[in-house]
Amino acid sequence: MMTDFWDKVTKYHPLSAESRQAWGEIISSRTYRRNETLVAEGQVPRQVAFVVKGLFSQYYTAPNGDIVIKRFFPETYLAASVSALLTQSPSQFTIRALENTTVLEYNFHEFKKLTTLYPDVAALYIRYLEIHWVLEKEPQEISLRYDTAKSRYMAFIQQFPTLQNRLKQHEIASYLGITPTQLSRIRAEL
Repeated sequence: MMTDFWDKVTKYHPLSAESRQAWGEIISSRTYRRNETLVAEGQVPRQVAFVVKGLFSQYYTAPNGDIVIKRFFPETYLAASVSALLTQSPSQFTIRALENTTVLEYNFHEFKKLTTLYPDVAALYIRYLEIHWVLEKEPQEISLRYDTAKSRYMAFIQQFPTLQNRLKQHEIASYLGITPTQLSRIRAEL
């Protein structure tokens, strides 16, 4: 399990043996059962979870009761309510296991301490934020506003080729910002 974790995180920046050891000391393994939450809306989160096997969704509940899925966290993704972690405030989102999900998790604030002690951990953290909070996020925001539902669906399939068979139609539709009926029509056209 740890090999997959180190392979993933060192793609952002190489780590010294000392940094790996320090980070490894705050990591533990845990399994979330299907429908169990990593963080619930309104809860102040503490943990970041690296998905070894399984799948999480991150969503919020709209005022009308609709579930709006913001993102999916399959294998090798880091799952967290990042804004709430950074501000130490209640999460606006729930992160729930869609399948039984095994993770390696660590306390975010303990990790942040490592960024002050180890420059390579700090560089890794900065690169992670750059990629996932700027380079990936901006095109997704534009796509949600201006691309057609069909284009967004095609992008979803490209980004998550293995998820189509693991998700329910209404979950994919929620992520795309369309109705399940619209998704059925798009799939019928392809």
